[in-house]
Amino acid sequence: MEIPVMTDGKHRKGIAVAAAVLSGVLTLAACGGDDDKKDEGGSQGHGRSAAQVDEAAAAKASDAKITISPKNGATNAGINSDAKVTVSGGKLTKVVMTAPATGATVEGTISPDGKSWTPAGQLERSTQYKITAEATDSQGRQATENSAFTTVSPANSFIGNFTPEDGSTVGVGMPVSINFDKAVTKKKDVQSHITVTSTSGQQVVGHWFGDQRLDFRPKEYWKPNSTVTLKLDLDGVEASNGVTGVQDKTVTFKIGHSQVSTVDVKNKTMTVVRDGKTLRTIKISAGSAENPTYNGQMVISEKFKETRMNGATVGFTDDDGKGEYDIKDVPHAMRLSTSGTFIHGNYWGADSIFGAANTSHGCVGLNDAKGANDPNQDGAWFYENSQIGDLVVVTGSPDKTIQPDNGLNGWNMSWDEWVGGSATGA
Repeated sequence: MEIPVMTDGKHRKGIAVAAAVLSGVLTLAACGGDDDKKDEGGSQGHGRSAAQVDEAAAAKASDAKITISPKNGATNAGINSDAKVTVSGGKLTKVVMTAPATGATVEGTISPDGKSWTPAGQLERSTQYKITAEATDSQGRQATENSAFTTVSPANSFIGNFTPEDGSTVGVGMPVSINFDKAVTKKKDVQSHITVTSTSGQQVVGHWFGDQRLDFRPKEYWKPNSTVTLKLDLDGVEASNGVTGVQDKTVTFKIGHSQVSTVDVKNKTMTVVRDGKTLRTIKISAGSAENPTYNGQMVISEKFKETRMNGATVGFTDDDGKGEYDIKDVPHAMRLSTSGTFIHGNYWGADSIFGAANTSHGCVGLNDAKGANDPNQDGAWFYENSQIGDLVVVTGSPDKTIQPDNGLNGWNMSWDEWVGGSATGA
């Protein structure tokens, strides 16, 4: 006799009931999910989709697009022309540039068309700057941009200290002399970004004295009453690996009268000629036989109504190491060389030595009075009638010709020698 197995039926029935229950749960869950996606008006998309959010944001965004240079976080930025703010699709309304370390605000100017802003002057080296710029588009929608950068450090940059000064008037012998604060290994690159021109039309060529000095001069002395212009376009120019220039400067100076004073050591006289006419012949006392004066063309590079001269500073010492001379009030002194050659007044020597004996340690001495206040003395007259850049030409001395780089005395080189020291040629 077969006995029915009821458990299978119950099992199948239980499965069916469970499926029905689960189906209901899933249905409810699905309905609940659909309800959550309806917005307050009952439509689909409660909380907007990402595309809708982006579309709404774009509708409110300003068309003004601000660009700040240098870019945020930049280092070794230039101090002349690197900093700039520009805008497209709108106009700048406000730009604030500060140096947070000092609290200083950098003045600047928005262009008339509102499209750009630049600082009013040169920035400082090794300084962090912050810029905040604001602009609006044609619909009045505002845009803001921020940037922070650091300018180049002295260790990674170089500058050139030049003479003569901007706006000065100098004599016909004055070269343009530039002394760089770092050694220049890429001389051609540096020299090609420096130009010296004259209204006289004279050809001007640069000559390197070592790695840190570059002088410019024409073949002959400058023409009187001309104007010379020096342009330093060195911003961003590399002098050596990792060392770049930071100068963007134009300098002009005028050439005054032509004055050349010729010292005749043997005859102990100096003849002063201006614009081709002899002004005066002066009795002098040049260097002694033991300490003769250099020969050559020397340019007056500095003037002092009074100055101290100590022999120890130029190698003239006694057995105790003290200076062979130490005169605290030398009158009417004008420098002719870096090594200590001057033409100056002499009040300590007897009147009888001038025109009769050479007694100095290498300088050219003119009769003068202590205190530098007697205009009737030869030293005072020559001082008042000389300008920086005038020439003093020494002849007849038993000494050698002065080296061209000892002072501003490149005139003692031939033109071929001068051009030969140029990194860019003639």
